[in-house]
Amino acid sequence: MPSAYILANVTVTDPTQYEDYRKFSSIAMQVHGAEVCVRGGAVTVLEGDWTPERVVLLKFPSREAAQAFYDSTEYARARQAREGAAVMRMVLIDGV
Repeated sequence: MPSAYILANVTVTDPTQYEDYRKFSSIAMQVHGAEVCVRGGAVTVLEGDWTPERVVLLKFPSREAAQAFYDSTEYARARQAREGAAVMRMVLIDGV
């Protein structure tokens, strides 16, 4: 079964409140076996007009595992904590 990735680009609007999201999302990642490949860090645009702000890349053993993470009660708590603190753009991508 091929791996799957969740790729997110986050615009943080309230850094203090966003810390609660980070705490709860970290718990959800641990519970659901996410491998954190990228979580913040410097970004250099090599081509195009995409200007990501805060990039997060999570690896999961399967698409089903990634979807289970996103649909989980643990991550729902994180999403609730994030309301009003950030704009999230997130996609689920099949790996090879």
